[in-house]
Amino acid sequence: MKRIINTLERRPEPEVVEGFRKLLKIYSPSCVVADSMERAGVMHSSIKPLTDSRFVGVALTVKLYPGDLVDCLDALKVAGPGDLIVVDACGDTETSVWGGLMAGLCQQKGVVGAVVDGAIRDTDEIQALGFPICTRAVVPRSTHSPYSQRMEPIEVNVPITCGGVRVNPGDIVLVDEIGVVVVPQEEAREVLARAQAQAAQEEATRQRIKEGKTVEELLSEFGRL
Repeated sequence: MKRIINTLERRPEPEVVEGFRKLLKIYSPSCVVADSMERAGVMHSSIKPLTDSRFVGVALTVKLYPGDLVDCLDALKVAGPGDLIVVDACGDTETSVWGGLMAGLCQQKGVVGAVVDGAIRDTDEIQALGFPICTRAVVPRSTHSPYSQRMEPIEVNVPITCGGVRVNPGDIVLVDEIGVVVVPQEEAREVLARAQAQAAQEEATRQRIKEGKTVEELLSEFGRL
């Protein structure tokens, strides 16, 4: 059985991650970041936050295998502060790969949240902990790991697909109540600059709207709405 656990070799600059974190204070940050990547990097609309929450982190990826889903505990061997665990659980909605105990263990490590293309459970405990998580589904059934004691096949910190989006270890993931956006690490600084500029323009547009400007006047000044 395949079991690969890699450490994260390269991280985005801390100031870039912090810049994306500051975007969480603006209106609709996922929309602004998606616009800044010309609509790329947006996960499928079925993957939503368990509660209205906003968080940003560096992707720690987990790849599971269809028909043989196991617990994600191996991710904790390399997880650290600021990481956001992204799980490719093959879109399986009938087997939970994440529960309340995993959320508590992640908090111990300083993990900022998780995105699961699959199912989770123990949502009452996860909410009580205040651990931010996105998922495709919620179901009581666990993996076989507690009974089989088997923790493979699993790969940690390898390229995955989550919600239809390619996610590489070290990418920046931004989540709000609207959805999930993935920013490739190599593009992060440029995307951040464009997002900051768009956010400033949108705020200026709001002020013009309060002043009574028309659509035509706004388009003439800003070029877009």
